[in-house]
Amino acid sequence: MTGVPAPAGSSGAQGASSAKPVRGGKLGAAAVNQASLWNVANLLTMVRLLLVPGFVMLLLGNGGYDPAWRSFAWAAFAIAMITDLFDGHLARTYNLVTDFGKIADPIADKAIMGAALICLSWLGDLPWWVTGAILGRELGITLLRFWVIRYGVIPASRGGKMKTLAQGTAVGMYVLALTGPLATLRFWVMAVAVVLTVVTGLDYVKQAIVLRRQGMAEARAAAAESAREAAK
Repeated sequence: MTGVPAPAGSSGAQGASSAKPVRGGKLGAAAVNQASLWNVANLLTMVRLLLVPGFVMLLLGNGGYDPAWRSFAWAAFAIAMITDLFDGHLARTYNLVTDFGKIADPIADKAIMGAALICLSWLGDLPWWVTGAILGRELGITLLRFWVIRYGVIPASRGGKMKTLAQGTAVGMYVLALTGPLATLRFWVMAVAVVLTVVTGLDYVKQAIVLRRQGMAEARAAAAESAREAAK
């Protein structure tokens, strides 16, 4: 943009080099800049969003207690959980992160999990307090992230990932029409999921408070430094 012509052949060489993916399969900077709404990660997120109403209809189909319908609902839920793993991985690995993905991905996650919990409680399979505890925690952490976003981002912890795995496994077991020992097992898996939900929620609150205090301290220090520079 300076008006100085580039050396002959340089633009072609640079274009060719920037178009090639870097070693390891990751896209180069030029491809990153061209990441659009219709990339594979966002498409998987859209699929997960579209699965929510279908999952609800399958889970509640034929009165909500038909083992065949519940099996189809479980399949839809499993696909949603699998796409949740892949879309985030693809977005981070290939730099396909978009504003749409940042908003839609967590919405899709909470939509499928919330729909499953509410339907299971409505059918009488799961106590309402369990649904309230899990959804209350998810909503609270989301609001907490917005509260401290000006100071930084609270990273996903190992405990948070274990919580997500436990929740997905437990809810999936409740979606299926299990009986006998498996029905007992799913109760304990859900108990583990609830404990992890509460414990990791408290840990996020602690991280948010620490992050906000550090951010405010750094802001005060920067303001004081600016004031000293202005006084010179």
